Amino acid sequence: MCRNIKTLFNFDPPATKDEIDASALQFVRKLSGFNKPSQANAEAFDRAVKEVSDAAHRLLTSLNTQAPARDRTVEAEKAHERSRARFAQAG
Repeated sequence: MCRNIKTLFNFDPPATKDEIDASALQFVRKLSGFNKPSQANAEAFDRAVKEVSDAAHRLLTSLNTQAPARDRTVEAEKAHERSRARFAQAG
């Protein structure tokens, strides 16, 4: 899994279109191996990003859960704590 792709489901506030588009771009970059495609591949690359973004949006709007929505600030702080602990052990 791409490290830059974040979980977008069940957050308050919900994921924005920009967040979904950014995750789709990261996914297509990972699959294709291109950070920026050549002109010859740009159309296919851009189409793939749009299609993945559309599919991700459909997925996120169709999922259901009984769990309460997670707070973005709290989850970000937990991630920072895990990172600090992991890198403190490595050093």
